[in-house]
Amino acid sequence: MVDEVERRTLSESAARQLANATKTRAQWSGITPRWLVNFLTWTPVEAGIFRLNAVKEGTDPTAGVECSPPRDRNPDLPETFVDYSETPREYFLKAVTSVLDVQTRVSDLYSQPFDQVQEQLRLLIEKVKEKQEGELINNAEYGLLASVAPSQRIRTRTGPPTPDDLDELLTKVWKEPGFFLAHPRAIAAFGRECTRRGVPPPTVTLFGTPFLTWRGVPLVPSDKVRIEGANGAETTSILLIRTGEKKQGVVGLFQPGVPGEVAPSLSVRFMGINRKAIASYLVSLYCSLAVLTDDALAVLDGVEVSRYPDYTHGYV
Repeated sequence: MVDEVERRTLSESAARQLANATKTRAQWSGITPRWLVNFLTWTPVEAGIFRLNAVKEGTDPTAGVECSPPRDRNPDLPETFVDYSETPREYFLKAVTSVLDVQTRVSDLYSQPFDQVQEQLRLLIEKVKEKQEGELINNAEYGLLASVAPSQRIRTRTGPPTPDDLDELLTKVWKEPGFFLAHPRAIAAFGRECTRRGVPPPTVTLFGTPFLTWRGVPLVPSDKVRIEGANGAETTSILLIRTGEKKQGVVGLFQPGVPGEVAPSLSVRFMGINRKAIASYLVSLYCSLAVLTDDALAVLDGVEVSRYPDYTHGYV
């Protein structure tokens, strides 16, 4: 009976040909929250140059300063001055760039309900911003991992990250620490260690999102903190960062007002259409990062993320 009714009525598959499907923008699972950019303090620069002036190394902070009782009227007051480094480091903004090519026939004919050029630019800008976060962490010249002073590097005691390890990091960046930065798997490994010890870390809500904390300092996830190794021997690093120029911390560097700016230090510029009807757009993001003092940044190396605890017999 059902088959007979279906033969006498319009089929669903045929009816769908006249129906409008509700469409979404192109979804890309590679987009991350990029928390590092939000947690850093950003300093504008001119001409793409940031000069880090510093006090000369080895300066005694109390040299030439004395404290004497008021009754001791010593006419010979101490004299001193603070010497500056004669060769301050200069940071130059680096560009994360890419060129988008769009066939004009495609953008002319297939831009409803979504503009093809705008969608392609939106996704390319996301890729550029993802690359930016990776460079801020891993760039060999100015990235966080390359900027850690040797005295600020420590290694985990047991392999997986423990509360003791993070406490040791806090002794390295004890002056107003801002946040830990770690791969999500490293944060999960730390959470397991805390659970094993019966000290589950509390959470705090920042930017509308909950973060685990240790000693009141949030653990911020980023999948750009690399995991090295394989086959059960995977390791990574956990960083601790103090931010802001007023705190002599870590600052991000950008230049406002670049040509074609669509966001701070991010520009999109039309490059023209060639004889093959290809329209090109240049996307550029200018940025860098500076560590103002050595004790603004520390790192815990050798953090194992692949071992799981057996709460009866130890690790397996």
